[in-house]
Amino acid sequence: MLLIVDNCTDPYRNLAAEEYLTRHLEEPAIRIWRNADSVIVGRNQNARAEIDCDFVKTHGIAVVRRLTGGGAVFHDLGNVNYSLYGCPKGEGVKRVIEVLKKLGLEASTSGRNDILLGGGKISGTAECISGGHYLQHGTLLFNASIDSLAGALNPRLEKFDGKAVKSVRSRVANISDALKEDMTVGEFMGFVADNICPGAVQYDYSEADKAATDTLMKDKYSTDGWNFGAGPRYSYTACKKFPSGFLELNMEVSGGKISGLDIFGDYFFTRPTEEFCSKLLGCPADRDKIYDRLKNEPVGEYFIGITAEDLISYF
Repeated sequence: MLLIVDNCTDPYRNLAAEEYLTRHLEEPAIRIWRNADSVIVGRNQNARAEIDCDFVKTHGIAVVRRLTGGGAVFHDLGNVNYSLYGCPKGEGVKRVIEVLKKLGLEASTSGRNDILLGGGKISGTAECISGGHYLQHGTLLFNASIDSLAGALNPRLEKFDGKAVKSVRSRVANISDALKEDMTVGEFMGFVADNICPGAVQYDYSEADKAATDTLMKDKYSTDGWNFGAGPRYSYTACKKFPSGFLELNMEVSGGKISGLDIFGDYFFTRPTEEFCSKLLGCPADRDKIYDRLKNEPVGEYFIGITAEDLISYF
């Protein structure tokens, strides 16, 4: 068994490493790693329906899609992640529970392969087969920011309709709160690494590993096309009362781009709404991209008294 203790905290690179290691390691391995502030969404989720877009943007939180299924999770440096490559199904959860037992903590599993401690969820797990190789990974909330977790994972789900997998919200807890003696997250990460697979052989990335992972990060995991456009087709609706009138928006998104758009309401106009809607077809469903497309358009003629800045808050 190989052991990788990864000190990189870049979520884009770390998720790229997940795919690379899953596909290319030639023997079973365990990896221990952390991410800076980020929301990691499941492979079959609509990313925008899982997050509070304003909160995420304001706080500089990355949004990255992973290979595995399941729901969205929040990562920060108070959360330790573990990954098993090419190991028997369910082995990761068993090993983690044994590690926690060595800390004097009696954890248990739930029906969704979550790990519970004192009734609160401290770990969520997911798995997949990629390139014929098996990956299972999970989180360990040590002293994660519960406020940031709640703020980032706080979407307006009633606005979205589609076949995307919805996250199941659970009451979460931090491992540090249950410890009898104080421990830093770095000490906890080291304890997990030392005890999750005693006798494992340390594996260091080769230059070829680093180069391939960097390429995968650049071409896939740091792109909006993967992180926001790789989810299923969905519909989005919103209503807003502006001083000059009421608007109702109905938008279809496919492949991360606007494929259909209708706007109704009691607003005044001098140019037809259909003409305006046609200008946004094919535009990525992202506020910044929408604003770039609208900033030189006479938005006030399509919706009198409403500016492009006002309008994008509606999307």
